[in-house]
Amino acid sequence: MIPKTGAIIPRTDGLDETQTTPEWQRILAAAIRDPAELATRLGLPPLAPGVAAASQDFRLLVPEPYLQRIQPGNLNDPLLLQVLPRTEENLTVSGYSSDPLGEQAATAAPGILHKYQGRVLVIATPSCAVHCRYCFRRHFPYADSRPDRTLEQLTGHLLAHPEIREVILSGGDPLTLSDDRLAEWSEVITRQPRITTLRIHTRLPIVIPQRVTPNLLEWLGTLPIKPVVVLHANHPNEIDLAVIDACNRLSHQGVTLLNQAVLLRGVNDQADTLIELSDRLFQAGVLPYYLHLLDPVSGTAHFEVSEHRAIELISSLRARLPGYLVPRLAREQAGHPAKTIIAG
Repeated sequence: MIPKTGAIIPRTDGLDETQTTPEWQRILAAAIRDPAELATRLGLPPLAPGVAAASQDFRLLVPEPYLQRIQPGNLNDPLLLQVLPRTEENLTVSGYSSDPLGEQAATAAPGILHKYQGRVLVIATPSCAVHCRYCFRRHFPYADSRPDRTLEQLTGHLLAHPEIREVILSGGDPLTLSDDRLAEWSEVITRQPRITTLRIHTRLPIVIPQRVTPNLLEWLGTLPIKPVVVLHANHPNEIDLAVIDACNRLSHQGVTLLNQAVLLRGVNDQADTLIELSDRLFQAGVLPYYLHLLDPVSGTAHFEVSEHRAIELISSLRARLPGYLVPRLAREQAGHPAKTIIAG
């Protein structure tokens, strides 16, 4: 995710850079940013006036591969609901805030979040390949998190905290960075002999599977520490053959693949949907990891599913799936030493 005043990758309309620019970057540069354009492409009726206001506060961003999986003309398509701004985002709802997880209080240095013992999370970039409307960092002050400065300060933070064994690259989405830039991050991280794991939280292989390039695979395969990639898919329709192929290639490179989903009203709040999601993930070599209750960030209350309903869903999954395909139902709470496991 990026600030509303920022830019992800400059458009290159009319320029032939196919010989120098990776395909995934061209796809990202051409992503749809205008709700009216999205409606036209999908044959949707005119959007409500409040949609424009919601998009100004948190901009729309949808890349072509993800767009191709959305059913034209269906305002209730579960993938469309995740990316289309809605008038409900403009409402003020009690209990919802701009920083529900207390990330500002956990910021040890610009872009470095030290919330849990033994691991540290770094904001490697403010950019994403898709803007999910339920994003818990939709109000994050990215302007205060300068990745260059974060990279410079990371070594000092790791030296000052010898208990850290795992570094988590987050954002935004770290795979929006070039392979060379990723190598810079890993060089700093692997310089510390106590670090055993590099975890990458990303949605890129789901929304733009072309991001899984030979160069990326080579980088992951030559890391001297264990790479773990945590993907983010919420609905089985997000996992097409291209996504399965991309995930299988990551798995064959020795990458541990996990998925964490968010329970969203109207998107995946049915047992059959979650079961199919687990099955599709397993086809792609990905194990379900977490099913998160919605983080109460301002603008997202219309996605909320009650804890009672969530527990019912997990009970259904336990009865119908092997245990390794049942994600843990969890909630993240500000100031807690770990995620709160509710079921699973």
